[in-house]
Amino acid sequence: MNLRIKILLPAFALAVLCFSSYAQSIEDLRTKKAEAEKEIEYTTRLLNEAQKNERSSLSKLRLITTKISSRNTLISNINQEIEIYEQCVANNVLAVEMLKNDVQELKDEYAEMIRSAYKNLNGLDETLFLLSAQNFNQAYRRFLYFRRYKNYRENQATTINEVQVVLAESIKKLEQQTLEKQKLIEKTEAETIQLASEQQEQNVELQKLKSQRSNLQKKLQEQRKVEQQLEREITQIIEEEARKNQAAGGSGFALTPEQKLIGDNFEQNRSRLPWPVERGVIVEHFGVHRHPVLTNVQVQNNGINIATDIGAQVRAVFNGEVSRVFGISGGNTAVIIRHGTFLSVYSNLREVVVKKGDKVTTKQTIGTVFTDVKEGNKSILKFQIWKESTKLDPEDWIGR
Repeated sequence: MNLRIKILLPAFALAVLCFSSYAQSIEDLRTKKAEAEKEIEYTTRLLNEAQKNERSSLSKLRLITTKISSRNTLISNINQEIEIYEQCVANNVLAVEMLKNDVQELKDEYAEMIRSAYKNLNGLDETLFLLSAQNFNQAYRRFLYFRRYKNYRENQATTINEVQVVLAESIKKLEQQTLEKQKLIEKTEAETIQLASEQQEQNVELQKLKSQRSNLQKKLQEQRKVEQQLEREITQIIEEEARKNQAAGGSGFALTPEQKLIGDNFEQNRSRLPWPVERGVIVEHFGVHRHPVLTNVQVQNNGINIATDIGAQVRAVFNGEVSRVFGISGGNTAVIIRHGTFLSVYSNLREVVVKKGDKVTTKQTIGTVFTDVKEGNKSILKFQIWKESTKLDPEDWIGR
């Protein structure tokens, strides 16, 4: 390894360490930031629609809460990116210092070499030094000395130039990274201010809703009735299939080879299924969780609730066959689609365009989401996924 490589390698490796190690992480964080910003923008639009109705509603509160969650995700991603840039800046500061020291040492060595050569030659030029040789052999040795000396001096000058180029690049990169870090810090400060405003808006909405406890309790009871009716319909489908299969000497779902293939493909597409609406935000998650307003009240959700645009089309998440289309008292229309041993359930629909027995394909429109004008233009799709009698979390199945 020559002198140039020995000098350049440690500082250069340190200078490029940041982006070679963290480039993918930064790219991933930027993707997540963009997704969070899109969700915030979309949720804000839905909230603006809801604000046209001055009444406070649980839907508004959930949208605000979803927006706050997205804002927190955005701030967290920005802070992670700041940490990476801080490490990058620290690495480049050290690299710049190392390169500055290397340049100075090389210059000092070069100057010393010139002084030493001048003293040894006593001010004579190369030609006189060669002609003053006592014989041919001595002249030849002096010629070789001059050639090696000249090459060494040229190499030393080249090394200084190369180190200076790397130094300039490192300084430029350091300036860029410092500027990027400062922009991220300013963005974090702006997002934090916005978050505080949204949290205040959330508290105001929450206090308004607390004065409507009796109305909220009534709506919760109605929602439970809707969920119970959906469960009954799903259970009925499972029982019907079980009876068919028992008559054929089997158990569980009686599947044709085609239905079995669809079910297998459905399972293979876990976390890659399309959303049941083209665009939306999840405002209520799967499972048991605390009611956002009523204290000490637990809410059971067998699926997820997706807030979407007024008049949004609802679509099948996978190929399958429509097993049920039915009305629910207080819950509008529901559609159940079978995908082998799996069921996808879409409720709170209007203008359904499929019927029992229809074969549907992925992303095929099955109806339109219902919009509740009285509840601040609330357009909520309730979406569930079951595997036979087991409830599944749809967020594990749809793509992000």
